[in-house]
Amino acid sequence: MHDICHLDRDWFANALTTFLIFGLFISYAPQHLRIIRMGSSEGFSPWFLLLGSTSSAAGMLNMIVLSWPTIQCCNELSAGRCIEITAGVIQVSLQWALFTVIFVLYMIYYPARLKYVDIDIPAHDTLPPQHVRTRLQSDEWRLSVNVSWAVLIHLALITFVTFFLLFTRIPEPSGEVPRQISLWATFLGVSSALLAAIQYAPQLLRTYRLKLVGALSIPMMIIQSPGAAVMSISIALRPGTNWTSWAMYAVSGIMQTTLLAMCIAWKFRQRRLKINDFGYSLDSGSSTPSTDDVDTVVGEVSDPQVGDGSFDSDAEDAREDAPLLAKPNRPSRKSRFFGWLRS
Repeated sequence: MHDICHLDRDWFANALTTFLIFGLFISYAPQHLRIIRMGSSEGFSPWFLLLGSTSSAAGMLNMIVLSWPTIQCCNELSAGRCIEITAGVIQVSLQWALFTVIFVLYMIYYPARLKYVDIDIPAHDTLPPQHVRTRLQSDEWRLSVNVSWAVLIHLALITFVTFFLLFTRIPEPSGEVPRQISLWATFLGVSSALLAAIQYAPQLLRTYRLKLVGALSIPMMIIQSPGAAVMSISIALRPGTNWTSWAMYAVSGIMQTTLLAMCIAWKFRQRRLKINDFGYSLDSGSSTPSTDDVDTVVGEVSDPQVGDGSFDSDAEDAREDAPLLAKPNRPSRKSRFFGWLRS
């Protein structure tokens, strides 16, 4: 314990970690602010948020397990020195927290018009059909609620197991990490890397089908794509860590770069078609549709139960300038923060 607690200062690793901590705030801020400013989280895949939240949670707890002897040094060190030696844990915990905020904002700003199924009732004579909103939840909103519970249960379960093993472990006479702790850390690290490897697949598929940027933030991805490589190096330099600690960030960086390239391509396409990130013409000057006015969305699928809101590629040329996502609409404060909890 004495040797671990009194390691020589690694100024390069400390400076790199400090830079990354500030960089995390700067990189996630555009995405958080974009969702809040737009008042909509359309364009995100709930599967992407599920995999990202569980992957970052497992990566955070992997770092805590492997750095536990270092964390315990805080009992005999000053606050400043404690922060210095646990900066790696702070770094990955912050990354988990900031990504989880995206998930929370996704649920809070989920468009109210997509939460429930709408039906058209035929009218008499030449009158148009009557548009009626039911209380039946749409498939994607139901999926989003279930995914949020899955993330919460996963976090509670792996947190309980992690700290149960840490507080009940019996130190090895040789001073090495107990086998059960080592196996659990490996499980967390490998599962985190695997989840990160498939995390972007649903989002890549959704963004490709929509051919729109939606609520995704390009500035965030521009900062984070190269930042993932720097973060992997920073974690690898921390004492007690191994490849299971940084693999998730390396894989995420590669996948995020792919998503960034796709969004940039759609940005050029949107500029050519003179439409915004949600598919509305920049020249039409049409007003934002109300929450109940779903019929004004030309390109929206008629049944919200259809998951991705994708469209027929054969008809793309004929209606390429039609909006695929409704203009974002700010819900009331009450429904924004508590509506999804009641569903």
